[in-house]
Amino acid sequence: MADRLYLSSHLPEPVLVVGSVAYDGIITPHRSVDRVLGGAASYASVAASFFAPVRLVGVVGKDFDPADRARFERRGIDMRGLQVEPEGNTFFWRGRYLPGFRQRETLETQLNVFAQFHPHLPVDYPNSPYICLGNIGPDLQHTVLDQITGKPFVLADTMNFWISSQKPALLDLLKRIHCLVINDEEATELTGEVNLYLAGKALQRLGPPLAIIKKGEHGALLFHHEKLFVLPAYPVLHLEDPTGAGDTFAGALIGALAALGKTDFSSFKRALLYATAAASLTVEAFSVEGLERGKAPEIARRVDTLKGMIALH
Repeated sequence: MADRLYLSSHLPEPVLVVGSVAYDGIITPHRSVDRVLGGAASYASVAASFFAPVRLVGVVGKDFDPADRARFERRGIDMRGLQVEPEGNTFFWRGRYLPGFRQRETLETQLNVFAQFHPHLPVDYPNSPYICLGNIGPDLQHTVLDQITGKPFVLADTMNFWISSQKPALLDLLKRIHCLVINDEEATELTGEVNLYLAGKALQRLGPPLAIIKKGEHGALLFHHEKLFVLPAYPVLHLEDPTGAGDTFAGALIGALAALGKTDFSSFKRALLYATAAASLTVEAFSVEGLERGKAPEIARRVDTLKGMIALH
């Protein structure tokens, strides 16, 4: 498609994204919105679509707006895996960010049709060479991997809720994936290590050979086998809404890897630049509006800025 970043002569293979598609009500210190497109799969799919073909698996209800379906269609996202349940409503979450955006309060959670979500992959989805398991329960992530054929590269996200409530299933999952993406607090909770460099090594010992620890406005740490890379965050001057930044990061990361066609250390460092740039667009607006507004050229421009920030000449 026209609005895509071509990172190599390699023809990108499909990325399978599995996660929640939701509606969010968000209150920030600046303003609020009542009902906008959200969910891990929404952010990850849109972000990945700037680099590679995307196959989306999720569930929505009878209230899912055709205009939001059209947003996915404009990005060329394959939605045969988006289940529509006609008897219920789409997953809804409402939250408030406190001044400074350091803390977030959940005000309301309506699982709705997501409560009975069972990921079912359309006939050609199981052969996807790149898989992004969004921030959903590890039991559902296992269900996806049980349907996969071949030997894809698997990236997974998780959160503190799953670490505390489904830790045994999560630990089993870590032995089945290649890369875990979590934030600094989650890394400490999962490993018991306050030092993030020790936490990264501990994550690798739990199973995935690769781990990324996100530090918000302070960047990210990449643990790639025995190598380490530290990347600062893109300097965001106006923070509108942090919701979905981590999901955007994960989607853009695996999309860029698919575009590069490799997962070696050099390719991962490049992909990390694009993931960071895409996430910076998300936090500057509500929902996926920042990505839609910025488009591929703005992601590329921000990557150039990041390159300049880490260059020694």
